[in-house]
Amino acid sequence: MDVIELLESASLLVPEEVATGNDLTVGDVWDHLAHDEWQIALNLLEELGDGHPLPLTFWERLAGAAERLHLERSAAWCHWRCSEIRNGVIRADLTLRPVAESRRRTPISGHGELRPMWDIGNLSPTGGVTVSIARLWVEDMPFLEPGGRAAVRLVPLTPSHWRHVEAGRRISMHEDRTVAGTAVVTEVHLPL
Repeated sequence: MDVIELLESASLLVPEEVATGNDLTVGDVWDHLAHDEWQIALNLLEELGDGHPLPLTFWERLAGAAERLHLERSAAWCHWRCSEIRNGVIRADLTLRPVAESRRRTPISGHGELRPMWDIGNLSPTGGVTVSIARLWVEDMPFLEPGGRAAVRLVPLTPSHWRHVEAGRRISMHEDRTVAGTAVVTEVHLPL
């Protein structure tokens, strides 16, 4: 499919009653498509999808359109949303330890590249702490500095490890044996 076909087919998956915070609807997407304003249509579809649960196909088509338009950030976000649908998402408020208290000296990339380990309360057969891996996306920020705080989205590598995690739980992020940051879970949406 070419860009216009991908965007048109994604548009067809959005219910007509869905609107953004600015009251823009799928009808507005079609107006932009009619004027060959593909990037604007893509951005509007992303916004519509962020406010309403839409199927995996929607995000796959948007990712394909973003790639063809060479919009790396949009493509990464759409692929991320595909991962959330497949593996679930845990949203949390993360605080990284400051440079003086951790090994990390550089900012964390905010766009899903880091796959840290998390102490979410699971124990090994011998009773020791075991960690689970989840990719990390920092919301509304391109990176997070040591000592910084931000809302984050986690996509677990093994969703079944996270079934007991609930909103309000404190979890620890590890990049090695030391704690790199702590997070308080705000939402949990795992696949059935």
